[in-house]
Amino acid sequence: MAEVKLFRTWSSPFALRIVWALKLKGVSYETIYEDLSNKSPLLLQYNPIHKKVPVLVHNGKPIAESLVILEYIDETWKENPLLPEDPLERAAARFWAKFGDEKVLPSIWESFTNEGKGQEEAIVKAKENLNYLEEELKGKKFFGGEKLGLADIALGWLAHYESVFEDVAGMKLLTEEEFPLLSAWKLTFADAPIIKDNLPSRDKLVAKFQATREDQLLKKTPK
Repeated sequence: MAEVKLFRTWSSPFALRIVWALKLKGVSYETIYEDLSNKSPLLLQYNPIHKKVPVLVHNGKPIAESLVILEYIDETWKENPLLPEDPLERAAARFWAKFGDEKVLPSIWESFTNEGKGQEEAIVKAKENLNYLEEELKGKKFFGGEKLGLADIALGWLAHYESVFEDVAGMKLLTEEEFPLLSAWKLTFADAPIIKDNLPSRDKLVAKFQATREDQLLKKTPK
């Protein structure tokens, strides 16, 4: 019997990807919740380079970085594949997963952690990036087509966290008027049983990110 452990925090959207993937595959696992202000010796042992969650430990061997872990899960447990068989489609899924982490998330975070003119400028950039996702969804239910796949799981934080960022920062980003396909995808994704049964409390996220935003704004205030 394979021993699978997941090191995570309750609120990390990156760790949530691994929860969704393991649930989709029907893999039993043990959860170890980390306090990132007081990291456990095990976490530091298993992920000495980044010292972050998530870390998946499979039969004593650690795998770090959420997108890497997703591919490991897909190659290890074959049922309900996250990646399609076609090499071109696989490449596209990897591209959009990476685009989400390298472009979409940083631009939305920049919008969230700024105010005034800085926020306005960041929102323009964030909407440009969201527009690429909107275009990619034309004629599709999910990013991979008719089935929930790797790119959907990688971008899944948009379905739960993005509206939290909007509410906390008092901004409008991903509206149904501007992004009808992305808005529909958010609802479809969040309604899938393995997703909606494994989402952190929205109220708790709002409280957490209110504190995070205040802290970020304080750091940017000239002393």
